[in-house]
Amino acid sequence: METGSPQDAVTAETEPAWTGLPPGLLRMRRLLLVVWLGSLTVAAGLVPGLLAGPAWAVFALLPLALMVWGWVLIGRNWRSWRYAERADDLLLSRGVLWHTVTVVPYGRMQLVEVTSGPVERHFGLASVQLHTAAAATDATIPGLDPAEAERLRDRLTELGQARSAGL
Repeated sequence: METGSPQDAVTAETEPAWTGLPPGLLRMRRLLLVVWLGSLTVAAGLVPGLLAGPAWAVFALLPLALMVWGWVLIGRNWRSWRYAERADDLLLSRGVLWHTVTVVPYGRMQLVEVTSGPVERHFGLASVQLHTAAAATDATIPGLDPAEAERLRDRLTELGQARSAGL
């Protein structure tokens, strides 16, 4: 007796192998949240508290609540990002409330960049940015390990050149 239908077998074979973003990106974003909103919380509590009295220090609760809410949202957003390399294209999936799946055919890629700003470099992260002829399909994979970003750039460039040769 079979446990699955033939359609289930086809779906399992064609389902791409998704790769999530590394936890370093989550740590970086949460640290930036705590630094900025933590400073704002201290300022919102100290300044009114010292100038107008301790009861006015309650204004510190607003940035503190924003920090807690942002902590949760950053985690949900980080978990929603993933990418998959398939035979003919790259899939990017992201979004919690509005879920977006972007398909970038290798043959349409014109430029693949690895970028890393000062904060990203401090945390040992890099982003891969894909450029195509259509501006709407440009895509970015943030927060990758630099070695993985370079590997992905080289692979996408190689596959892009192979696929565009027939155009």
